[in-house]
Amino acid sequence: MDAKNVAAMVDHTLLKPESTPEDVASLIADAKELGVFSVCVSPSMLPLKEDLGELKTAVVCGFPSGAHHSEIKAAEAARAVADGADEVDMVINLSLAKSGDFAGVEADIRAVREAIPSALLKVIIESAALTDEEIVSACQAAKNAGADFVKTSTGFHPAGGASVHAVQLMAQTVGEDLGVKASGGIRDGKFAAELIEAGATRLGLSGTKKVLDTL
Repeated sequence: MDAKNVAAMVDHTLLKPESTPEDVASLIADAKELGVFSVCVSPSMLPLKEDLGELKTAVVCGFPSGAHHSEIKAAEAARAVADGADEVDMVINLSLAKSGDFAGVEADIRAVREAIPSALLKVIIESAALTDEEIVSACQAAKNAGADFVKTSTGFHPAGGASVHAVQLMAQTVGEDLGVKASGGIRDGKFAAELIEAGATRLGLSGTKKVLDTL
């Protein structure tokens, strides 16, 4: 599990609300140097002015609460793709999930999926805020709605970020049909390696260099 191979799995992320266009330019420069897969930014930062080379562009949607109307999430995602996003990381409606309304969760995801048929869709389930049964149901809803990935966390929820247990459960639920992105609280290579062993196929990192240097 060398640094080059792990870097190729990384969405190099900058989602602090106070981030400036200059910060994004620095993120992109770092991403190129590190050899990561993509940069992940807030939608208002698009379209990006910098030459990305082979880097993909990911953007968040319904972030960070997920408590937006589905049509708003769909419009936000469509605007992001029109502005150059290759991938969209949307947050589920946690209220629906905690209420056991997974048909509603699926409908929410499907609204975004239908708005961006050509882009890759990752679904953030905020796993630390869910029970095991809710994690499974949320992953099944994402799969049924046509998502490409399930993702652990926004990194903003007080319940916490990624865990090995959640990644294992998510990977078991979606099988080989969907990717699994681990994100939130990944600050060193040891933890990143454990998450990959558990089934993560993509990592969301803000401190990418430190993670790669400590593998």
